[in-house]
Amino acid sequence: METWEYIIERIDGDYAHLRRTDIQENDLKLVARALLPSEIIEGIRLKYELFEYSIINY
Repeated sequence: METWEYIIERIDGDYAHLRRTDIQENDLKLVARALLPSEIIEGIRLKYELFEYSIINY
C-alpha cells in the first residue's frame, strides 16, 4: 500500500485543501474535515496511509 504526504494549504468551512509534497502539482485535493484529525491547522503535514490521515510530527 502506498503512502502520501500532504500539507494543508487552506481550511474552508467543512473542507480542507491539501497539496501533495512529493510531486509538483497545481491542483489541490479537497477533503472533508470529518475525515481528517480534529486538531488540524493550516500548514500542518499529514500522512495518508491505509485510507486514513494522520498528523506527521517532526
